[in-house]
Amino acid sequence: MSLSTVRGTLSSLQSCREEIGNTMVIMTDVAVDLAESLGEETDTGIKEMEAMILECAKLDREINCFVDIVQQVTGEVTSQQPEAMFSLAATVKERFTERTALLSDAELQKHQKVVAFKDGIKNILNQGNEETAENMEELDEDIAVTQTQVIFTCPLTLVDMVNPMKNKECNHHYDEGAILAMIKARHSQKKKCRCPVVGCGNTDVKQSDLIPDQILRRKIQSKKTSGNRT
Repeated sequence: MSLSTVRGTLSSLQSCREEIGNTMVIMTDVAVDLAESLGEETDTGIKEMEAMILECAKLDREINCFVDIVQQVTGEVTSQQPEAMFSLAATVKERFTERTALLSDAELQKHQKVVAFKDGIKNILNQGNEETAENMEELDEDIAVTQTQVIFTCPLTLVDMVNPMKNKECNHHYDEGAILAMIKARHSQKKKCRCPVVGCGNTDVKQSDLIPDQILRRKIQSKKTSGNRT
């Protein structure tokens, strides 16, 4: 097996991970739609979808683990004799088996998109319970516009977010592409990434602290759709 073949396979697996991630986002949207329209009556359906989300998370974790191991092993092989390539598959299989044996299903609950799924369902159910009280209050139009700008606008791009990510440490939101690029740039300089929201004391924003906010994404999409109709 040549290294070029290995790299091609890894590229395909990374694409597969992206598709799994997109599928999980779609499933979350469907689950949120069900919860929004039927409320707590959808408990059985939501549980089934949650089980599917967990299976996707498990597959995503295994692919990520496999890719990481292959990259490590190929890195070691390139510094050795060419004959080492013949044992590449066996070495990868052995290390993959060892590492996956240490993983637990309980850890899947911390998967970024599993957390987003649960938060999305919880938020939409809570929102439904609060709607009656909220509908009784009339907000000043200027205040409502200001709130929308604060919620929907990314502090980095200064435009409406496309894929809003919530920082679970400081609760601020950023567009996914912008904040990940900022974290990468700061880390390449051996520096920590400070939350870009003015006045925030969070001086170390980590990718692991970011959770996709499906509810906010839906609101932004709804706002965009309403704007296109007017």
